[in-house]
Amino acid sequence: MSAQPLSPGRERLILWLLALTQFTVIMDFIVMMPLAPQLMQAFSISAAQVSGAVSAYAWCAGLSGLLAVTYIDRFDRKRMLLSVFLLFNLSNLACALAPSFHVLVLSRAFAGLTGGVLGAIVMAIIGDLIAPNRRGYATGIVMTSFSMAAVLGVPLGVSMAAKFGWQSPFYLLVVFSMVIWLMGASVLPPMKDHLGAPVPLSQALPRLIGLFRVPAHLKAFALSMLNMFTGMLIIPFISPVLVGNLGVHPGDITWIYMAGGIATFFTSRMIGTWSDRAGKHRVYRYAAMFSILPTLAITHLPQLSLAALIVFFPFFMVSMSGRNVPMQALMTTIPEPQKRGAFLSANSALQQVGTGLGALVGGMWLTTDASGRIGGYGLNGWIAAGLIVVCCWWVGNVRGASAAPVSSPA
Repeated sequence: MSAQPLSPGRERLILWLLALTQFTVIMDFIVMMPLAPQLMQAFSISAAQVSGAVSAYAWCAGLSGLLAVTYIDRFDRKRMLLSVFLLFNLSNLACALAPSFHVLVLSRAFAGLTGGVLGAIVMAIIGDLIAPNRRGYATGIVMTSFSMAAVLGVPLGVSMAAKFGWQSPFYLLVVFSMVIWLMGASVLPPMKDHLGAPVPLSQALPRLIGLFRVPAHLKAFALSMLNMFTGMLIIPFISPVLVGNLGVHPGDITWIYMAGGIATFFTSRMIGTWSDRAGKHRVYRYAAMFSILPTLAITHLPQLSLAALIVFFPFFMVSMSGRNVPMQALMTTIPEPQKRGAFLSANSALQQVGTGLGALVGGMWLTTDASGRIGGYGLNGWIAAGLIVVCCWWVGNVRGASAAPVSSPA
């Protein structure tokens, strides 16, 4: 909570500032994938090595989330956000200046260590500043960062890389991030209400272990991991399937994702507000059950034109973001305020684990024939659909701590 109630205008400004912060983190992660051909040529490396650089980010992000549990609640949220964001920006500068592939991988690992904590800090700030009955709305605004990355970030980064070299998207991120950092330094209020008596560092590990001994935490972690796992059974393989099975030109993938990003830019906020009014558990169930249809459809696509794919893909994207918005808002209500940052850091780390496991398991039975056609993707859809039903049942077991009243905007 802030020391003083926020005005509606300042609250919106802070939420959009947090969304832009998340935008830089998401763009930093996903822009590496379309840069693969240029990186392979620039450093004379294989596709597998590029994949290694991407995975280095993900695993380091998960590790940093667990490590952050030991310190994230020991400092003012504003100071923590600005410090970590500055380190994250330095990692992007290191990526742009990398003289060799080994240095690039180390820079990507450093980006994961810092970027993996930023998401947890952003959600902790929402939990501190926004009343529980408005966190769905707030989460919806912040999660438009995914849409902005799909609509603006990746296409702009790819086009800049084509004209000015693979380093240019990272230079762009450095400049943009510094502007956001300066705005954050002037706009964000101090957030110290979660601070209690200083905890000795010797108690950091016991407190981390204690976090996993709370049944309510474990139930929430299970939902969060399983939710990410089901999505990653599908998402990493969409582009290869569209190209290999449906004959979509790789350059046209941008238009398909852009259509989905535009749709979620509007629906994320609508679903967030809806979850505040109807309840986060109920909206999660509705959105998750709806997502079964697009999930099965995208894993069993017949031959379609590019126009038809552009029309269909927003339904899939909206269904994915539609269940993530109420779930993320629900996560902010689970722990006590003094443990919110630690809980959300651990949750972020476990989401990274769910992401990695989903992609790993989803690729186990996929096959590629001589023509490049991918088989076995339909099985991913059926498994994901079954696990979504499990999530809809399990969410009823996820209940939060009784939160103290939070000041609403004047």
